[in-house]
Amino acid sequence: MKTLRLTHFLLLIFISIFTCQSAVADKMINSASQETNDIKKMPATTHLDSIILGAGCFWGAEKRYAAIPGVIDAISGYADGKGVSPTYREITRSSNQFNPDNHAEVVKVIFNRSVVSLEVLLQSYFESHDPTQINRQGNDIGTQYRSTILTNSNAQTIIAQRVLNQYQVLLTQANHGKIATRIKMNAEFYPAEGYHQDYLVKNPKGYCPDHATGIKFSANQKANKTINNSAITRGKQIVIIESENYCPYCEKFKSDVSNPYKGTIPINYRLASQLEGLTIKTETWATPTILFIENGREVFGQQGYMSAKDFYKVLGLFKLGKSEAYNVAFNQGTDSKYCKQYEILKNTPDGLFVDKLSGEALFDTRDRFNSRSGWLSFTKPVAGSTYQLADNSYGMRRIEIRSKSSGIHLGHVFPDGPDGKNRYCINATVLEFKAR
Repeated sequence: MKTLRLTHFLLLIFISIFTCQSAVADKMINSASQETNDIKKMPATTHLDSIILGAGCFWGAEKRYAAIPGVIDAISGYADGKGVSPTYREITRSSNQFNPDNHAEVVKVIFNRSVVSLEVLLQSYFESHDPTQINRQGNDIGTQYRSTILTNSNAQTIIAQRVLNQYQVLLTQANHGKIATRIKMNAEFYPAEGYHQDYLVKNPKGYCPDHATGIKFSANQKANKTINNSAITRGKQIVIIESENYCPYCEKFKSDVSNPYKGTIPINYRLASQLEGLTIKTETWATPTILFIENGREVFGQQGYMSAKDFYKVLGLFKLGKSEAYNVAFNQGTDSKYCKQYEILKNTPDGLFVDKLSGEALFDTRDRFNSRSGWLSFTKPVAGSTYQLADNSYGMRRIEIRSKSSGIHLGHVFPDGPDGKNRYCINATVLEFKAR
């Protein structure tokens, strides 16, 4: 824009010096002005994005990110805290060393997506520190040194979780522990004091410890061509084939089904070119393609968008088989009185009972009571987790309870609970327990 203004200015001087005819001069001036206005109105396309990364001391991290081609800027700062002033003096106070609300030392990485992908940035992030350490990196101990990824969108969060899962496979293969990195969205960033910015450029011999595990992504993974599928050749897995380019039905499936999903069978995202080691029958040229895989072999697959209702019906067969739980969930069956699962769940410690398919919380132990009926009983469900239907089967008038997330049948509600409350009579076989 400065160049255009200068060109315009020189053009005016040129016209004045050579005293062109008024009409010609006006035409040239108007033409230059129109060009400037057209450029101002032209829609701009930006490839810039940013992500906030915490990996211990920010001095060395800032230097490493800044050296990656495509990174425009790396800014040291503080984020993800509350009730603590975002200054170096405050976050390093001894009283805040183990404060869970303390800010983390982080680096805001601004990058050009057309030069470097978020996946490559995050691969470098995991390779450059030890993400299995909790609230420390080596001798730097405290909550401000926690490993954290702070995203700015749901799309970034999905990519971050995907890269984390890939690195966990590599760490597990090398007998390292579980990744402790937290992934959160929409954290406010506070730039650090001036003397922290470009610290190692100003102080070449400054403090810069290397706490990396030494475990690295393969060249193929970094090139995004092939991927290590060993983790999804064991047990039951769900694989979603997505597109390298924008795919509206992929996004709709994520929004409607896979993003809210919290079940125990993992969901893995792959490109059609990243299925090495898997035995697939379904054509994968259309996206999304949803595959249900057991021990590396496809059990069921579908090309195209799948609604939540259809997804959970297939998942029910895939996870439950033709079992009592499946009969309860999809055929409105009823557990046997005092069944084995009831005996397991009736005296659990404090926690939540979740949908066996979706993983969504349905009932709380705080609302459980012993009705001596032989079925789990609660005074209420978790707010917003269920819905009711009239059930006039078998000549009875009852109110059926279903899971809002998966649509499966859970049981019935009766008005004979303690102290005038309701009694939610729930089948144990369609629930799983999670300690609080």
